[in-house]
Amino acid sequence: MTDPKTSAPNGGNKTQSSNGIRDGIAHAPGGGDALLRLDDVVFLLLDHQAGLFQVVKDISVAELRANTAMLAKLATLLKIPVITTASVPEGPNGPLMPEIHQFAPHSVHVPRKGEVNAWDNELFVKTVRETGKKSLIIAGVWTSVCVMFPALDAIAAGFKVYAVIDASGDPSEMASRTTLARFAQAGVVPISANAVLCELQRTWNRPDAAEIAKLYTMVAPNYAAVMESYDRAKQVALHPQAPAPELTHR
Repeated sequence: MTDPKTSAPNGGNKTQSSNGIRDGIAHAPGGGDALLRLDDVVFLLLDHQAGLFQVVKDISVAELRANTAMLAKLATLLKIPVITTASVPEGPNGPLMPEIHQFAPHSVHVPRKGEVNAWDNELFVKTVRETGKKSLIIAGVWTSVCVMFPALDAIAAGFKVYAVIDASGDPSEMASRTTLARFAQAGVVPISANAVLCELQRTWNRPDAAEIAKLYTMVAPNYAAVMESYDRAKQVALHPQAPAPELTHR
């Protein structure tokens, strides 16, 4: 009989290391092979600037900022490199949203010299290459420019590129739709913030599961209500005679 921890389809052998989950439990070999790999990703958060936010029309600014802030927190929790940059921040485009460097203090900021396309900046490209990562998770404002231009150049340079659509924004729905079409033609993979979180999490059987759960409430605020109702139901089941906390205050 074959060992389920090491057996693989077609009679071959694969160790548990062939699956990206590292929790000491046997999982199906090859699981997650098509997903993001934690050891090969870097976040590029580009031009999330106060002035540019004011002309974003395809997503609410509150949602855009929350999803971007979640990525920053996720990067810190999972020790993912983060590179930021800004387009002429001293001008009308304005400063970067402070949450990124607040929640990801390890972020590396690369100043630009007026280039619209971050990939035109030699220091930016050098900083990306020095991470040693080949999968770039990019978000930015505008999607059609600040994300699109470096994404296309990175694809041409041999990187795998994912564009986080709901952590990015454009001045119109039309701009967003045409950008997605161009991504598809160029091989840039569109992805959502919650999918990034799920793909890099991989399992709830991990010591930081509670911290991961908090991140879901940032990309799906209603999930906070799910957690609250579950916690309350569990308390009632374990302590049926205890008064409800909200009734103990006057």
